[in-house]
Amino acid sequence: VALSCGSRRLPLFRQDLHVAAPPPDVPPSGCPARSEFPADWSLKTRLLFMSSQPFTWAEHLKAQEEAQGFAQHCRATETNLPQCVQEPRLCAELRCAFQQSLVYWLHPSLPWLPLFPRAGADRRIAGKACPWAQDEALQQVLMSEWSVSFTSLYNLLKAKLCPYFYVCTYQFTVLFRAAGLAGSDVITAVISPTTRGLREAMRSEGIEFSLPLVEGCRIRKQKNSEVNMETEVVHSPEVDKSTEDGEEPVPSDDDDDDEEESFSWLEEMGVQDKVKKPDTISIKIRKEKNEVQMDHKPESVAVVKGTNTFTLLNFLINCKSLVAAAGPQAGLPPTLLSPVAFRGATMQTLKARSMNAKARAHLSYEDVFSLEIVGPVMPHSLHLLTLLLRSAQRGAFSAVLYAHEPTAVFNTRLDDAGAPLSKEAVCRDLSKCGLHPKTLDQLSQFSALGKSSIRFLEMKDYAYTWKA
Repeated sequence: VALSCGSRRLPLFRQDLHVAAPPPDVPPSGCPARSEFPADWSLKTRLLFMSSQPFTWAEHLKAQEEAQGFAQHCRATETNLPQCVQEPRLCAELRCAFQQSLVYWLHPSLPWLPLFPRAGADRRIAGKACPWAQDEALQQVLMSEWSVSFTSLYNLLKAKLCPYFYVCTYQFTVLFRAAGLAGSDVITAVISPTTRGLREAMRSEGIEFSLPLVEGCRIRKQKNSEVNMETEVVHSPEVDKSTEDGEEPVPSDDDDDDEEESFSWLEEMGVQDKVKKPDTISIKIRKEKNEVQMDHKPESVAVVKGTNTFTLLNFLINCKSLVAAAGPQAGLPPTLLSPVAFRGATMQTLKARSMNAKARAHLSYEDVFSLEIVGPVMPHSLHLLTLLLRSAQRGAFSAVLYAHEPTAVFNTRLDDAGAPLSKEAVCRDLSKCGLHPKTLDQLSQFSALGKSSIRFLEMKDYAYTWKA
């Protein structure tokens, strides 16, 4: 048995057979089927599409079709297929568009090193040749070139010629988005996960940022306390039941601030000396403990907006801790991923292969066809692939999506977001950013997934259901 991968055929090992089997019954998200699925800003490491119709149209692209696909990508050519392609294997337009959907841009480009994902990649990189590890002059050259590429990407984003891009470091990932995407009318940068040290360094550089999940928790806590005060007439023994049962309250700096202020009325009465007041050091230690508790967790996600994103750019370029000082990734600049070309970038393509297998169904076996895409899969590629499969697979397919977990929280809805920009305004402002109009329309909407990502996606009769 063999697998097709572009124009090459790869051996199919026995352990690969399980991926072609249909997934267990996964319930839908609870919402009715829709003509579009919500934008998912997480980076995917792998996609597995399954269908009752074969994926032979994605196999053995001709040299001309491959070249045409690259040209269409570079020229941002819009491909609009009919609702149903009768003979997908003979449809050159479909095959060229498939090649177009697999293209992405990367910096730096070191073919012998896996440059995505970077977080937790030490074991995969260990043992690989890293000539810059002990050469400071070479490290400076790499970082200098990286800074030029990073700045180029930001300038493209600001000019609305690039819709978004990712900066993948060995500790965290940053998603920069152009104004008009995710319901924001300004440039945004989302960082996850963060640590107390990183947040303090950003504050010291004058970078204003918010912690939407932490602040959202505080707002909910405040609202709950207000409701309890309004409804509570007589003190009940059940009021502190949750605390007595051992449940810990959500850490909040507001509690410490209130504790300091609560002693001001004692001073007015002149009895402050008779009450033990917590010293400043104790309060500071408690605040630091609360901050450290959320380090490396989804709740630590930070959002930077507007002109502060330019300050963040300069901060990241000059941040010494951005690059590992020791270990397999020592001296290696962060990975830049973009849907469009930028200075110093290298064109790459996602790896694709189709597989056929037999799966048990009741008392017999039936053919199961699958198409595997190996990442880094960015949001626009996922959407473009679904547009193609919609036509090629006659409106019926399912997909299992494997997310890079630290980036799932990028779907968090931005705080204090106003009314979304009109579809016409977004299409007009970002018409030259390189995205398909339908993809642009999807990515301009408010995120509806919270801090999770889509794990399972299914289309039946041209309508989507999903599970996050």
